[in-house]
Amino acid sequence: MAIDTLSELNDRGVDIRSLTEPEIDTTTPMGRALFGIVAVFAQLRVDTIRDNTLRGLEHARAAGRVGGRPSVMSPERTEAAARMRDDGKTLSQIADVLEVGKSTVHRALARHDDNRAHPAS
Repeated sequence: MAIDTLSELNDRGVDIRSLTEPEIDTTTPMGRALFGIVAVFAQLRVDTIRDNTLRGLEHARAAGRVGGRPSVMSPERTEAAARMRDDGKTLSQIADVLEVGKSTVHRALARHDDNRAHPAS
């Protein structure tokens, strides 16, 4: 972020003089004060956005919604993949049959195996 970069430069003793914003000139006391005020408000904005995002996600989870893209591996497709694996097919072969990526098959089978090993109560 620009404020972070400007703060780093300030820490190194580099003065800033904006060509487009005449009030930003850290070679003067007023310019340093204005820079500090702008930095505080910029950080407040970042923190507020982060806080609102976290609250929104928490609210959505409480309502039973989860974020992210839905999986292409339905329970039926995952079972089919598990059967193919049991029949000796490789992950690449299973992925080709199901028309998904090899990593998608790998993740789905890992969840499938984990669910079998630790069934939900």
